[in-house]
Amino acid sequence: MVKRQAFIIMEEIKGTYTYKYPHPSVTADCVIFGFDGVSIKVLLIQRGIEPYKGKWAFPGGFMKIDETAEECARRELEEETGLKSAAVEQFYTFSDVYRDPRERVITVAHYALVKLSEVKGGDDAASAKWFELETIPSLAFDHDRILRMAVNRLKERICFEPIGFELLPKVFTMSELQNLYEAILDVKFDRRNFYNKMLNEHTLYDYLLQLDCDAEDMFNRLVKQMAEREGVTEQFKADNQMQWVGLMN
Repeated sequence: MVKRQAFIIMEEIKGTYTYKYPHPSVTADCVIFGFDGVSIKVLLIQRGIEPYKGKWAFPGGFMKIDETAEECARRELEEETGLKSAAVEQFYTFSDVYRDPRERVITVAHYALVKLSEVKGGDDAASAKWFELETIPSLAFDHDRILRMAVNRLKERICFEPIGFELLPKVFTMSELQNLYEAILDVKFDRRNFYNKMLNEHTLYDYLLQLDCDAEDMFNRLVKQMAEREGVTEQFKADNQMQWVGLMN
């Protein structure tokens, strides 16, 4: 007990307890991905204050004492970009001792997928701008490292889980879906093989169930579109549609 008290001494001050050792600050940073139909884009904020004044960085800021990391991320997003109710997901904690020249700062990194039109600009930064991955400048703090890890996490997730539809129009085509996959993974797919993979593994229908739409109607529309593009008969289209409706029921 005595040994423990030698390292952790607490005292009651006005009804609260305070540890007598330095506390690191905590921030939340957000990597925001968008899609213009061809390329993946990343939203950056130009810093209006030191350190790194004029440099580009991710939306983010210091966590308040009464909020969680996710709440902080959402608040900073709204203040700096005008985004409200974005679905942010935590993916890593960066704790290098000298990552921030001001003081000891740990940041909890999040990412989100949003439509480009949803960003209207906030009043808590010099400016906000979308960048293609290939044109992103050198970033403030350790945000270059954060970006690399966020891109890798996005690539991992889209291979195994239903994500990415937040970047597409509410009604989209199979070609637009293929363009999205190719942009995220930085590869080119054979059109027929890609369509078959989406259908045969039920991946596409699983995605559609998460959208605010009639999943069955949208799925059948995409199946018909695929069949027409491949130049098959009306009977094949009808058989194919019935097959997938049966699987969904």
